[in-house]
Amino acid sequence: MCDGPGGNGVTRAKEPLPSVTTKSLLHPKPPTTDAPPTYPVEWNTKNLPLRIASDATSAACAAGLIAPLITIFDRGVIENASGRSSLLNSISTSFRTLLARPHIFLASRPFRLISSVYFSTYLTANSIDTIASTTTLSSASHTKPSLSKFFATSTVNMSLGLYKDSQFAQMFGPSRIKRSIPAASYAFFALRDSMTIFASFNVPPLLAPMLSEEVEKVMSRASLAQILAPAAVQVASTPLHLWGLDLYNRPGASFGERLRQVGRNWVGSTAARMGRIVPAFGFGGVVNAKVRRRLMERVEERM
Repeated sequence: MCDGPGGNGVTRAKEPLPSVTTKSLLHPKPPTTDAPPTYPVEWNTKNLPLRIASDATSAACAAGLIAPLITIFDRGVIENASGRSSLLNSISTSFRTLLARPHIFLASRPFRLISSVYFSTYLTANSIDTIASTTTLSSASHTKPSLSKFFATSTVNMSLGLYKDSQFAQMFGPSRIKRSIPAASYAFFALRDSMTIFASFNVPPLLAPMLSEEVEKVMSRASLAQILAPAAVQVASTPLHLWGLDLYNRPGASFGERLRQVGRNWVGSTAARMGRIVPAFGFGGVVNAKVRRRLMERVEERM
């Protein structure tokens, strides 16, 4: 090809066009990209059956330790609220049964209900830890606070706790005639449990730094806060518990009558619920954690 006017007259060779075939049009080559390498997912599943058994064993130990005391206090509060027995008389009667005829007490339906609630709660928490250690290749004894553990344990505890409350109200209410639990009672019970769970998981980290350093001579401030927070919230949550019970015990009572009934039982019932909340959210959690850690350490020695 020659240059136009003013060119130097040099002829350039015509460049060949890229060949296009029917095959290249129908099956174009995909663009080449540098894709990141893929790696197989690895899980720490070694001795998993033993780890699951350890979770269940530690949950059973903790639930079995605290369930008798919680059963006694819960029954006392409900019988006192229904008028079937005074708080002290109910508690003393249950203690005598536990000491004189433990096989009768431990085989009773109230004890089985309470132990099921806390066994399921601790087993859920342990299972979340085992799932986490399996999927993150952590040690079997590894534990870590997480939102998933909080929501899972709270859901299990509240769901089974509401069922337990409905059964206790029917068993230890003013009469042996069973009737359905009002929806409002379930609402009061759920609000009560929400306050206790919030005080048990969210308040202690905020409360611990406010405590005097002198406490450290006896126990850690974190441990004391873990006991004080759920116990203190019972002052506000116990009236909700009593109001929900009264809705079942006296369906036709007026607002003023309920207010007076709750006021009469508030102090004693609050003290009883403080006595049952410390084992439930204090000692039980400590026993579950320590037993699980020791069992998991033995499992790790086999790995």
